[in-house]
Amino acid sequence: MALPGSRSVQTVTVDGRSLRLSSLDKVLYPETGTTKADVLAYYAAVAEPLIRHARDRPATRKRWVHGVGTADAPGQVFFQKNLDAAAPAWLPRHPIRHKDHTNVYPVVNDLATLTWFGQIGALEVHVPQWRFGPHSAVGNPDRMVLDLDPGPGAGLPECAEVARLAREILTGMGLEPWPVTSGSKGLHLYCRLDGKLTSEQVSGVAHELARALEADHPDLAVSDMKKSLRGGRVLVDWSQNNRNKTTVAPYSLRGRFHPTVAAPRTWTELDDPDLAHLDYREVLRRVREQGDILAGLDPDPQDGAGTAGAGSAPDRLAQYRAMRDAGRTPEPVPEAVGPPGGNSFVIQEHHARRLHYDLRLEREGVLASWALPKGPPATPDRNHLAVQTEDHPLEYGTFEGSIPKGEYGAGEMSIWDAGTYELEKWRDGKEVICTLYGKQDGGLARSGSAVRRYALINTGGSGSGARNWLIHLMKDQPAGISSGTASGASSDASPGASSDSGGPDASATGRDGLPVAVSPADPAAGPGAAPDFVPPMLATLASSLVLPDESDFAFELKWDGVRAIAVVAAGGVRLISRNGNDMSLLYPELGDLADYVNAETAVLDGEIVALNAGGRPDFSLLQTRMKLTSAAEIDAARATTPVRFMLFDLLDLDGTSLLPLGYSNRREILEGAVSAPEDGHVQVPGQLDATLAEAVEASRDLGLEGIVAKRRSSVYRPGTRTEAWLKIKHQRTQEVVVVGWRPGKGNRASKIGSLLVAVPDGVNLKYLGRVGSGLTDRELAEVGGRLKKMARKTAPLPDVPAPDAADARWVRPALVGEVQYSERTGGGRLRHPVWRGWRPDKKPSDVTVEN
Repeated sequence: MALPGSRSVQTVTVDGRSLRLSSLDKVLYPETGTTKADVLAYYAAVAEPLIRHARDRPATRKRWVHGVGTADAPGQVFFQKNLDAAAPAWLPRHPIRHKDHTNVYPVVNDLATLTWFGQIGALEVHVPQWRFGPHSAVGNPDRMVLDLDPGPGAGLPECAEVARLAREILTGMGLEPWPVTSGSKGLHLYCRLDGKLTSEQVSGVAHELARALEADHPDLAVSDMKKSLRGGRVLVDWSQNNRNKTTVAPYSLRGRFHPTVAAPRTWTELDDPDLAHLDYREVLRRVREQGDILAGLDPDPQDGAGTAGAGSAPDRLAQYRAMRDAGRTPEPVPEAVGPPGGNSFVIQEHHARRLHYDLRLEREGVLASWALPKGPPATPDRNHLAVQTEDHPLEYGTFEGSIPKGEYGAGEMSIWDAGTYELEKWRDGKEVICTLYGKQDGGLARSGSAVRRYALINTGGSGSGARNWLIHLMKDQPAGISSGTASGASSDASPGASSDSGGPDASATGRDGLPVAVSPADPAAGPGAAPDFVPPMLATLASSLVLPDESDFAFELKWDGVRAIAVVAAGGVRLISRNGNDMSLLYPELGDLADYVNAETAVLDGEIVALNAGGRPDFSLLQTRMKLTSAAEIDAARATTPVRFMLFDLLDLDGTSLLPLGYSNRREILEGAVSAPEDGHVQVPGQLDATLAEAVEASRDLGLEGIVAKRRSSVYRPGTRTEAWLKIKHQRTQEVVVVGWRPGKGNRASKIGSLLVAVPDGVNLKYLGRVGSGLTDRELAEVGGRLKKMARKTAPLPDVPAPDAADARWVRPALVGEVQYSERTGGGRLRHPVWRGWRPDKKPSDVTVEN
C-alpha cells in the first residue's frame, strides 16, 4: 500500500529484524537531490565504523522528517532524546533516571537500529563521551573531546592551526588526538581515555587545556563562549565532556543543506590550506579504500561485542545445521540466525549417553552454548568444567523433547531453568561474566537463589582443549543474594554436586593435561590425570617506590621463606622447590594440604615460612629445617620449629590450567578453592587494601621483609622473571654462589673464616666479595667438610682481588646462599655483607643480580 509522497512501501529484513521502509524516493537534501534511499544506503555502508564509535552510548537524534530544506526555506528539525511509543520493541535501549523523571535512550549497537533512524528522518546521531555499563550504569568517559568552533572571520584553516597546537600539548600529556572535521563549521579533536576519570575531572582537564591555548595564543584561540569574544578566533569548546552533553558521532550525516559528514581526517590533511568538509559520497569512497582511520580511538570493546556489518558476518549456525538433519530430529533447524539484541538464557538437562547440562546465552542472534558435565556450581569453592559447543538457534531456548537414537546428542532434553541474563563482560573466546535471572521454581533457585552471578573463563588450551572453560560462581553476588548455599537449601540440589547427582567421571585428557571432550556429543567431565609441576613465576626487584599505575596492581606481603609449588592429587601432596627438588619429607606437617583444597587435583604456589616467638617469619629459623635429613630429626623439628604454608596463587584446578587467567581471576578462584584450618598452618593471606606507600609502611610495621606488587591482569608465566610482579624490600639482599673460602684467624684458625661469593654474569661469574659476619661457628663447621670435598685448584672466576685470593681455597661453584648488605661499591661489590643462610632450594643458574 503506497503512502502519500512515495511510490512504494518496502518491508526488509536487517540483522534479522523486519522493518517497514516508506517514502524511499523522498528528497531529504533538495540542493543535491539526495533521497531517503541514499541516506539508508550510506548508513548501511558505514555501519561498522559508525557503530564502533557510538556503541553503548545514549543516542540523541536530530530529525528532519520532511528534509533539511533550502537556505530560503529551511526544513523543520526535531531534537529527540527519549524513545517514543512508536519505537520497535526490539530496539536496544537504556534508561537514565533523573530526580523527577526517567528518559529511555536507544543505543546504536546494530544496523537495524541505524536503519530505523534513517526511516524516521533522524539524520544526525549525537552521543556523549561515556558508555553504559552493567545495570545501565553511567560509566566514566572513555574519551575526551575538544570542539574547535570558528567564530566570524575564522574557518577550518584556523581550526586546523589550533588543532596542531593542542596536539603538541596532548601528546605531552601522553594522549593521542584524532581529528574529525565536524561536517558543520569546525573540527573535533578526540583523545582515548582509560575510563578512570569522572566526567567532571575530564571536563576540568579540557577546560584547563582550553585556557592554556587561549593564554599562549590569545589572537587565535578563546575558551570563553561569549560571542562577542569570538570574532576571528576559534572557540576551544571543552564543555562537551560534561556528562549531559553530546557530540555528533563520527560518520554521522549532518542536517546541512549539503549532505556533509562528521568525517575522520589525517593530520596530513589538516596541513592542506584548502581543507574542506566532506560529503557522504567522499566518505563512502574513503571507507571503501582506507577503512576506519579512527579505529584506534574506540577499539572493538573488550566485552566482546562486535560491530554490526552489512550482511558480512559469517553464518554462525552453519556448524549446527551441518550436524543435524531436520527430517530426522525434532530440534529446530532454522535457515537464518535470529535478530540480535536479546538477553535470554536457558539451562537444559540433557540425558544423552551421559547426563550433562547445557548452558546457552543469547548473543547476536544465536545461543552461545557450553556443555556443563556437572552443571553450574552452587558455591564459589567448586569450579566446574564447561566445554564450549557449537552455537544454537534462538528457537532452541524453548526446546524440550526426545532426540532420536543415532542422531547427534541422542537422548531426552528438558529445561532445567530459563530466564534472562545481565551481561557484565564478554570477551570472545576468553571470558564472560553475567548474572542469570532464573525462575523461582527453576534449578538455580533449588541451589539457594534464582539469581546467580557467574564467570566463564577459557583455560587457554590449544587444539580441542581451546574449547575448555571453567564456570565459577562469583564470590560477589547481587545485593541480598548469598554466593553460598542458602539457609535450609540442600547443597546437593545443584546438578553434579556429587558423583551420584549427575555428571560422568573424567575419561580423557589432552596432550597438555587439560580435560577435553570425548566427542562433540559427549563432553568429558571431571579432572584429568594428576597435574605436573609448574616452575614458579618470578618477581623483579623494584628499583623505586613508583609504579606505572598503582590502580593496576594488587599488593601482598612478602614472606621471608622458601618458595614451594604444591601438587595435590589422589588425596596427597608433593611440595616441590623452585629448582624442582621434592621437599615433601622435610615438611610433613603440610602433608594434609589436600584436606583443605576443595578439588580433586590442584597446583598451588606459595611460601613455606617458620615463625619466631613474635609471630614473624624468620629465615634463620627455617634454616634449621631446610638442612635436616633424618626422619627422627624432622619429626622432632615439627614440635620446635613448625612451618606454615602461605598460598598466593592457583595454577591448576581439577586438571584445568589457570595459567592464562589474569592474576585477579586466579586469586578469586584460589580463595574459594582453599578452606584454611583453624591453626593457620595453611593460609591464603589477604591482599593489602592500601596504596603502595601504605602497603610498604604496613609491612615495615609488621616487621616483614617487604611487599610484592602484582599486576592484576598478569597471566602466570612459569619459570619467568617478569616486571608484572615487583618485589619491594626494606633491606637489601642478594642471593650468591659460593666460589671459595678463606681460613679463619684467632679462635677460627682451624675453621673457615669467610666465604668468597659471586653472581652469574652471562656465562661467567662476577666476584662480589667475602662474607664472614652472620655465619655461626656451627654453620662453618657443618659446611667445612662439604666445601673441602668440592675443592678445585684454580679460581672459577677471573676478577678476585689479590688480597682476597692470596690464601683462598677454591671450590666448585654449586652452593647458593643469601646475604644482606648495606650498599654496593662502584664496581658492584657488596659493602658490609652479612650471611642470612643457605638456599638449597636454588641452583646457581637461578641467581640474578638484584640492584
